[in-house]
Amino acid sequence: MRILLYSYNYYPEPIGIAPLMTELAEGLVQRGHQVRVVTAMPWYPDSEIYEPYRGKLYCTEERNGVKIQRCYVRSRPKRSLLNRAFFELSFMTFSFFQALRGWRPDLIFLTVPGLPVGVPASVLSLIYRCPIVLNLQDILPDAAVHVGLITNKLAIKVFSTLEQYNYRTASNIAVISQGFTDNLLSKKIPDEKITLIPNWVNVDFIKPLPQEDNYFRQENHLNGKFVVLYSGNIALTQGLETVIDAATYLQEIPQIAIVIVGEEKALQRLEKYCSKKGATNV
Repeated sequence: MRILLYSYNYYPEPIGIAPLMTELAEGLVQRGHQVRVVTAMPWYPDSEIYEPYRGKLYCTEERNGVKIQRCYVRSRPKRSLLNRAFFELSFMTFSFFQALRGWRPDLIFLTVPGLPVGVPASVLSLIYRCPIVLNLQDILPDAAVHVGLITNKLAIKVFSTLEQYNYRTASNIAVISQGFTDNLLSKKIPDEKITLIPNWVNVDFIKPLPQEDNYFRQENHLNGKFVVLYSGNIALTQGLETVIDAATYLQEIPQIAIVIVGEEKALQRLEKYCSKKGATNV
């Protein structure tokens, strides 16, 4: 099968959706499928285009049998509704023309976030006469509204309309949890259109080390501690402030340590929250 994977994020971005989509594309190639990926120039998590890709409108690469077709996006570190609008508009426009360059797919695999890319994907579906499988890694705009990233009523209405449009134009919707299924059912999406496919993990990739002579424990003064670890993407939607709130109730048990590992800039926000809450065990 020929599969067009449409995603904002892909290798070499280190966290978030990029590793998932990279593993998926390469895994499909290993199973005998042809895969081309339409994606942006690498920009995540700092919202800045990576140095080797700056100043380019388009570029095409190949990695582990996957054809990677990249396009320009206007990405800026400063968060604002206007910057986000320019980001979405630039990816919608330039990715569409990049997607037209290459063989005709049998299937378009579209990942969310984000929502606006569903529009060019649906046009491509008509041009290529192929179905869309929508892969939901987040429920938008619900998640963004819940954490306060989107407060403008007009923006919420626009994104809600795009959400319904994406659900309507997809032949099948792959969700990663039962909670996502329940959310879609509450929005009158037919049950037969929804498939629950949890995200995967390679349990052979990470090997637990013994506590004795453990460099990580020694470096972070964790010897003799019962460690509760979070390692991964740190954004507002992760809600890690809740973990810090819980940690304050465990301070009377000195053997317990809460450890959060992630990108330095994001950790600074959590460090301030720890100070505010007086959490000394994080």
